[in-house]
Amino acid sequence: MFARWRRSQGPTDEATPEVPASASRAVEVRGDRLPSRDPSVFFTVRIDGVWRPCENELSQDVNLAVLARHQLREQVRRTLVFYTVLDAAAAQDAVNADITGWHSAEPGLEIRGSVRLTVEAQDKALAEEHLRQDRARSLDQQETLGRLTFLQRVMSDPDLRLVWWIDRHPDRINELRDVKTTLQDLKPPHDPSHDVLRDEVVRFVDQLLADIRTPQQREVFLRALAQTLHVLGRTELQAAAAQWLDAAAPDSGSASA
Repeated sequence: MFARWRRSQGPTDEATPEVPASASRAVEVRGDRLPSRDPSVFFTVRIDGVWRPCENELSQDVNLAVLARHQLREQVRRTLVFYTVLDAAAAQDAVNADITGWHSAEPGLEIRGSVRLTVEAQDKALAEEHLRQDRARSLDQQETLGRLTFLQRVMSDPDLRLVWWIDRHPDRINELRDVKTTLQDLKPPHDPSHDVLRDEVVRFVDQLLADIRTPQQREVFLRALAQTLHVLGRTELQAAAAQWLDAAAPDSGSASA
């Protein structure tokens, strides 16, 4: 590639031009094909660039025009690999945002440029085929995941597992005991929208209420509950708990007797 660029520059480009630091020279890259995000699919690129030497100039045996062209092309290439040719406008905007301002590509060299991207018909067709294949794979994966999630939900629930097994394998009922043993540690699928902590709290409260058997235990619990509801600002629930507390008091039971 460098050799082709050197030939296009002619004899005057064989050495670094003697120009003031404030001067600038134009370079361009026309018709290069640079890879996109999709394998074997390319953008067709035109780069119009400008370079100028800095105070700390490179050695005189370095061709600044060739180096500037190479650096611009590499910056464009690094950005384009994140884009598909089906989104060429966004890719062009992203590249131009990177290279339109003066910046130092190498010690002693500053460059800037602009890019115009085009997409050939065969590249567009190939990118569309890649997109169809990606979507098909995604649908297959979602379908497979859905089947596995359904099976996990069924097999983790003893009642559902029994009904499903009888429906699917009515001639293999004797194997169900082995299936139950094998799947005894299987948990139901996790639902991200489901509040697992709330389920744990509900089970905890159920166990707590089951363990409260005497009037004294109920009174202690209801007093603590009323105080907690007061702290939370739930006055209507606190009032209900207070009513339960009055009804659960030992004196109330003796008075009714």
